[in-house]
Amino acid sequence: MFAVPTTALLLAWGAIALVRAIPGWWRLLAIPAAWVLLELVLFPLTIAVAATNEPPGTLGTATPARYGLTYHNVAFPTADGVRLSAWYLPARNGAAVVVLPGSGSARTAVLGQAAVLDRHGYGTLLLDPRGHGRSSGHAMDFGWRGGRDTAAAVSFLVRQPGVRPGKIAVLGESMGGEQALAAMGADPQIRAVVAEGATGQQLADHGWRPHNITGILQRGIEWLQYTTAGLLSGAPRPTSIPDAIRAAAPRPALIIAAGAVPGEPAAARWFQAASPATVHVWVVPHASHTQGLATAPRAWETHVISFFNTALHPGTPAAAANSSWYARR
Repeated sequence: MFAVPTTALLLAWGAIALVRAIPGWWRLLAIPAAWVLLELVLFPLTIAVAATNEPPGTLGTATPARYGLTYHNVAFPTADGVRLSAWYLPARNGAAVVVLPGSGSARTAVLGQAAVLDRHGYGTLLLDPRGHGRSSGHAMDFGWRGGRDTAAAVSFLVRQPGVRPGKIAVLGESMGGEQALAAMGADPQIRAVVAEGATGQQLADHGWRPHNITGILQRGIEWLQYTTAGLLSGAPRPTSIPDAIRAAAPRPALIIAAGAVPGEPAAARWFQAASPATVHVWVVPHASHTQGLATAPRAWETHVISFFNTALHPGTPAAAANSSWYARR
């Protein structure tokens, strides 16, 4: 809990002590030096410490019952022995979706998305990532351990009655979307992914940033940030999102980007370039980060359900209509 403010305080104290130690007017030169120290060192180090020392979040009081949904409290282990906690809404159409929240969030953050999926008969597994909600384990809020959590969730769905083989997908918000895209490249049981607000988990995912001086500085900051996080956490760095998308092809992905966040459409188009034939992009006008459903609820439902129907129920009349609709986008 105190790691982030302590790190920031110590670095700021060190910068002030350094300035005081410089004699006379030379201290004026310390002002830009202090800015460089704060911007290029303090900021990325603080982010890295925060990402690897996220305090356990509380689940809160909301449940699927708020939406009138039938659900079960479930738990299952990951391959490395972490106990994950989730809600499961049983499938009624033979298909099921793992729903992943964003950084620092628990399953309550994706109740609205789950309600949309349930309305169309999709089984829905709302997962607390490790170190969040009621799941055990240590949080890593760049999502580098997300592959293990997602693999365990998919294995749980495979065993559920009413879920047919080849009918499992993942929907993720922000960090959850990045985890979903990365996991799809490694797990052939994931037949489709919807990722909203995904911009990257590591430096290799940020080729969409501008190649001017600003972009160069940003990449330097991110290198320090991600390198520090890796050293502090010992977490394995996941496959880059473009590589995962290429490995997953011809399985499809839908990337939803916020129109009010300039970097998101740029990141989505760059990810799409890894496999243009299998990646669809929808930019939600005027939406802020992960607010597609709140901003345009009917359009969000149409895009997501049409995509999943096409990917998980090919050959049906509804899927054929959805496929034609997507071809016109």
